[in-house]
Amino acid sequence: MTPETETAVRDGQASQQTADQSPEGGQGKLTVTDSRTGATYELPITDGTVRAMDLRQIKTGPEDFGLMAYDPAYMNTASCRSAITYIDGDAGILQHRGYPIEQLCEHSSYLEVAYLVIHGALPTEAQLAQWTHDITIHTFVHENVKDFMQGFRYDANPMGMLVASVGALSTFYPDANRIHDYEVRHTQIIRLLAKMPTLAAFAFRHNMGQPYVYPDNDLGYAGNFLGMMYKMTELKYEPDPRLERALDVLFILHADHEQNASTSAVRAVGSTQVDPYSAVAAGVAALYGPLHGGANEAALRMLRRIETVENIPAFLEGVKQGNERLMGFGHRVYKNYDPRARIIRKHLDAVFEVRGKSPLLEVASELEKRALDDDYFTSRKLYPNVDFYSGLIYEALGLPVAMFPVMFAIGRTSGWIAQWLEMVEDPEQKIARPRQIYTGDRDVDYVPIEQRS
Repeated sequence: MTPETETAVRDGQASQQTADQSPEGGQGKLTVTDSRTGATYELPITDGTVRAMDLRQIKTGPEDFGLMAYDPAYMNTASCRSAITYIDGDAGILQHRGYPIEQLCEHSSYLEVAYLVIHGALPTEAQLAQWTHDITIHTFVHENVKDFMQGFRYDANPMGMLVASVGALSTFYPDANRIHDYEVRHTQIIRLLAKMPTLAAFAFRHNMGQPYVYPDNDLGYAGNFLGMMYKMTELKYEPDPRLERALDVLFILHADHEQNASTSAVRAVGSTQVDPYSAVAAGVAALYGPLHGGANEAALRMLRRIETVENIPAFLEGVKQGNERLMGFGHRVYKNYDPRARIIRKHLDAVFEVRGKSPLLEVASELEKRALDDDYFTSRKLYPNVDFYSGLIYEALGLPVAMFPVMFAIGRTSGWIAQWLEMVEDPEQKIARPRQIYTGDRDVDYVPIEQRS
């Protein structure tokens, strides 16, 4: 879009703009007059959106490529239609397949929620039993995977290990690229959900310099993961039910969050029709970034730096002056209290009953109270998000901060799979190929190396 182009989609200065929207479906049309040519166009409005390809008809002449939308970081671009997760950031609502996250965390298990987001409906008792059985018996990985993991340095970042090992699974299951075969696809879904905790636990044990622990099929999903991380010399590891339930809830809270960076990475890579292991590895890689999976680590570091309740006023004043950053508050989507943060807060006490109360809990609680009582923060829609309290639980579980995004990845695997599956079955989806606005030189003559200054 050039500076002289004055269209309604940019700044409202076009000659005419109308939106004949019905209250039911938000359908209608957008009438746009291009001041460059005087031509008028009618763009259909569907579900509150205008198709970007409809802009291409807006041209200055036959040789013109057509108008494009410029949207760095996809701040206002819908890349797909999805029926998996609904978020109303202003109201603080998060729903999976229509079910409120509060009800799922109260009544459901992670594997049941995984079934819901992937299959579109809650399972029957028989379906859940079969689903749980199938995942449980696929938790073991090939012995060569263990050898692969042992090839990493002793201090390798566990997320780097997870990216590599998830991607490596595609070499163990070469039929996984038959993504349009329902039975093959279903098998890979089971394998991914089953093996992700095993790979994550192996990465943890590798960092700790401890022998890898094999899965125990007598334990539940979260309990088995705790066993693979913490089992030592005992003949049978028995997870504390309070820790097991808290971890299961954390997995539910991370199950899916619509089109975030890692999910978009899974869809973009998956659009090439690559196998699901490679697509999910792309999601893990995106989650590796500190702006995505490292946010709870940043919040925990902030609480440690504040150290005591007495230091909170000075810290908040530093935030206002631009000298400090309030980590774990605010969200790209939520302009209200993140519903996931409320749920995590409820489970902190149960974890601390087992592991001992963290001295940082008092700091976190008082920081939240003071920030929410201060118009400076509430007027800017800065409310606690899921990362503010999750780090305290992970720390109480004895996890190093490098493992925090790994825990995130385990829960998010179900959402990545559901989004990948939805993308594969969507007839509108094609290979991802964004456009660009070229800003470099053109028609430059080659200069021999001896003549270059």
